[in-house]
Amino acid sequence: MYKAVGSRGSRASRVLWMLEELEQPYEFVEIKLRSPEAYALNPSGKVPILLDGELKITDSAAICVYLADKHADRNMGADPGLAGRAEMDSWMHFAQSELEAPLWNKLRHRFLLPKELRVDVGPAAALDFASEVKALDRRLGDKPFALGDRFSAADVLLGDMGGWTRAGRFPIESDRVNAYFDRVLQRPARARAQANGGAFT
Repeated sequence: MYKAVGSRGSRASRVLWMLEELEQPYEFVEIKLRSPEAYALNPSGKVPILLDGELKITDSAAICVYLADKHADRNMGADPGLAGRAEMDSWMHFAQSELEAPLWNKLRHRFLLPKELRVDVGPAAALDFASEVKALDRRLGDKPFALGDRFSAADVLLGDMGGWTRAGRFPIESDRVNAYFDRVLQRPARARAQANGGAFT
């Protein structure tokens, strides 16, 4: 059985969602960011962490790709070949490095940084996020999902960020992106993951 280690409402939510989509048994082990328990598993003290026997995997995107590859029969990974892997990697890097960056920046300055270091990044974050929504709109085109007609690990990552977006009340000025987030966030596996530790209680 997998052990998904993290805190409620964190990026662990996308790991739990991935496990639910794959219908894999798991235990959610709740620990805090930068706690002694987290440092024992990850040198950065960050969560989530996936434990698969003796193997420890960190970073939510890497975890989702690992699970997709390990359970290839569920067809949530990259298309075959080098081009397929490059397409999946491109989506995962876009999601974390571009789409998520302004969301994370605002979250850090609102809640995580020491109070004396916080500044109002709201307007800049909103501007950056609006630009990335336009990029996502163009990347999706007429496809129902990131890789085309099938739901994949890339959609778990993007969809989880869509949930953060709506919780943080970032405007999404794209009918196509809003419809995409509606589509992926309504999946039953996501609801199960939220109930099992993906959401704040």
